[in-house]
Amino acid sequence: MKLNTLLVTCTLTLTAACGGKPTPVNTAVIADTTKPNIIMIVIDDLGWSDVGYNQTTDYFETPNIDALAQQGLVFDQAYAGAANCAPSRAVLMSGQYGPRHGVYTVSPSDRGKAETRKLIPIKNKRGLTTDVITIAESLKTAGYTTGHFGKWHLGADPDKQGFDVNVAGSHQGMTFHYFSPYQLPNIEDGPKGEYLTERLTTEVIDWVKSSKDQPFFAYVPYYTVHTPYQAVVDKVNKYHEKGIKSKSEATYAAMVEHMDDNVGRIFDMLDSEGLAENTVVIFTSDNGGYRMSSFPTPLRGGKGSYYDGGLRVPLIVRWPEKVKPGLDHTPVINADFYPTLVNLANADQPNQVLDGVDLTAHLLGQQDIAERDLFWHFPVYLQAHHAPTDQGQDPLFRTRPGSAMRSGDWKLIQYFENNEFELYDLANDLAEKNNLASVHPSRVTELKTKLQAWQQQIGADIPTKLNPEYDAKVNQQLIRKQLLKAKPH
Repeated sequence: MKLNTLLVTCTLTLTAACGGKPTPVNTAVIADTTKPNIIMIVIDDLGWSDVGYNQTTDYFETPNIDALAQQGLVFDQAYAGAANCAPSRAVLMSGQYGPRHGVYTVSPSDRGKAETRKLIPIKNKRGLTTDVITIAESLKTAGYTTGHFGKWHLGADPDKQGFDVNVAGSHQGMTFHYFSPYQLPNIEDGPKGEYLTERLTTEVIDWVKSSKDQPFFAYVPYYTVHTPYQAVVDKVNKYHEKGIKSKSEATYAAMVEHMDDNVGRIFDMLDSEGLAENTVVIFTSDNGGYRMSSFPTPLRGGKGSYYDGGLRVPLIVRWPEKVKPGLDHTPVINADFYPTLVNLANADQPNQVLDGVDLTAHLLGQQDIAERDLFWHFPVYLQAHHAPTDQGQDPLFRTRPGSAMRSGDWKLIQYFENNEFELYDLANDLAEKNNLASVHPSRVTELKTKLQAWQQQIGADIPTKLNPEYDAKVNQQLIRKQLLKAKPH
């Protein structure tokens, strides 16, 4: 098929790699004149390697996502904007790094034992303020109808933040009941025993069928595979038979399969309605998954960690005959979705800084992405989830207050409590096992300068006030106790 294209010259607000002030830059890119439909599927807490095409075991069965990976462009170095739910979604929906909107974690910011927290953390905002222009609001300027189906976690109701339709979205960050009655805001309970992932998919399908006469943006942030782990018994037993002894881990694998089944239903609907060719499908996760004993990963850490296990996520982009299928090693971040979709839709540029970059020309095979640095800021505390498998800096916290950046193949992490730095060479140490800070002090100095320039330019709040409840002796005792418990006997 020959592309019907138009040379579009636009003025974009770009942020310098170091986080400098926005600079107007004239940019010319080739964009399709036909406004594509957009379906963005964001799975909750799905690990980078917890999909069939990328797994390190043979447990996960995701044939529909595996097929999508064959049909689309797979980014194997894609990152979430943060390592847990609300802040990552805030980056995605605003196109802005955390210091601009102040959503750093799932409230509160002072999690963990008080006597082990040396600093008073920065206060966290619970969601995006309504003055932040969301992706949905920007797409509406191009005539898109917008639908939200699942977990919002950024405000009381996404229909106040750009969505025409909202099913099951609210401040609530999880469901306690995957089987109806759900007891969730903004969704009516279905028949007893109905499965939430199935129900949300049905809602998406019905809405798309009724909205297909105009360009649509379907945002599908499933609640799955977030805890609590609940799935159909037959599927759970299937994974027990495959060798997973733990009930929770077998249930998690079953939930992944449930999710894949329903993603497949969306693809089938696009085919049957003749919508697949002009629909951009984005499949990703909001952050890394919890590490489990049955599902080893080459990445260090998991959800809540600023090692790559908490930040790196699966990402596939499919647009038939426009985006060439393949494997892409370019580091990207979910802040990039906003400027990219605004361009693809020919929507109005929002009157706010966007920290991501427009990937349009890269996706269409016209131009590579200029090398840039990626940043994360986490001036708060997040307590350990499961110390033996968390692989944190210490066993009491998944993350203590700090910032992180990726520059080329180098990863720098700064911890604010003692102004400590860790340096990793991701090209040769994917698992971030070898801290090279003492081996490459000049590299630390180089990246530290970049990181501090970014912190200053973006106005990142850095905690400096000491916590009067902190007890260094108790902190070390508890660390030693946890390390002894984890030590093999």
